[in-house]
This record gives sequence, C-alpha cells and structure tokens, in this order.
Amino acid sequence: MNLNQILNSDFKNEITSSGGVKKLPAGSVMLDIDSYINYIPLVLSGSIKIVRTEESGKEILLYYLTPGESCISSILSGLSQNTSKVKAIVEEDAEILMVSLNKAKEWLKKYPEWTDFIFGLYQKRFEELLNVVNSVAFQKVDTRILHLLKQKSQLYQSPEIQVTHQKIADELGITREATSRILKQLEKEGNIILSRNKITLLS
Repeated sequence: MNLNQILNSDFKNEITSSGGVKKLPAGSVMLDIDSYINYIPLVLSGSIKIVRTEESGKEILLYYLTPGESCISSILSGLSQNTSKVKAIVEEDAEILMVSLNKAKEWLKKYPEWTDFIFGLYQKRFEELLNVVNSVAFQKVDTRILHLLKQKSQLYQSPEIQVTHQKIADELGITREATSRILKQLEKEGNIILSRNKITLLS
C-alpha cells in the first residue's frame, strides 16, 4: 500500500490535516544523524536521499524517497524515541507532509491501512539495504556507478543527469579520482557521455 491509497481511504481528512506541508529546496538537510524525530515525513513531491555518514564525513547512499513514500528509519526511530541513525538530504525540490509522531502512533491502533503502509515500507527498505550491502561486497565499482546513474535517471525521468563526479563519489563512498577514471572508461565503452556537471546515460 502506498500513500496515494491511504489518501483515498477512510482517514484521508485526518492525515491531510494532521500536520503542515513544508517546502524544502534541493540540497537542504531534512533530517540529520543523532537528531530527535518529532514528526514523520511523507513525501508529496520531489525526492529525498537517505545516507549514512561517518565522523570523517564519508557517506554512502542507502536509498531514495519519492512521492508517496516515507523514511522507515525515521518512523522506527521516532516511535521508539531514539535519535536518527541516518541523514536525509533533499535531492529535488520537495513538498513534505509533516505528520506528528503522536498521530503516527495513534493510527497504528486505529487504521489497519496505516500499519500496512509501515510494514510495506519496512520490507522495501530492507530489500534496498540488502542490495547496498551486496553491491559494496560483491560488485565492481564500475557496476555500482552505472547502477547509481540509472537510479538517478529514473528519479529525474531523463537520461541527462545533473551531477558532479564528487557527488557520485560521496554517495558511493569511493574517491573522486577513482570515480572520474571509471566514468571516462564508461564513456569509452559507449555507456555514457560526459559533460561539465552533467552525464548523459546511453544504456
């Protein structure tokens, strides 16, 4: 079950009036590591990337949030009154419905469709995290870079991706030098076209 199905359910009015809609520009931090969670974010438009960072500043991309989704890590941390273990950064200008934590808890007992939504998110994110572990452990870096570019292409719904080599390196937890070298190799192989701060996906 996704958010659109929930908004067509019996508690549509309650969920849409439970919190305000917040507009966030690309690049802004919606949620930081070790911060307390007072609301559950439901993405109405745009996209959010969820990353895990180390004290050194090194980070790795875990998954994206797109319209109709929420961050299961935020939900679980909020409901258990723990601080956030991830960082949420706005990828594309986004509109977020901020649902109060108390309401989110109340709905678990009141609305089965909300519980189904939470469990559906948990299953999806768990599978995505397994994919991250598998890619880091078993895939070559060129495969990981190409997979990330395909993710971004689907996210932006365009083969042209506005992204720097540094941003790709940060999201995959590898060096910029290695990223640039592999991107040039992918271009030679006919997979991409490199431009200034832009990559066009060909396959």
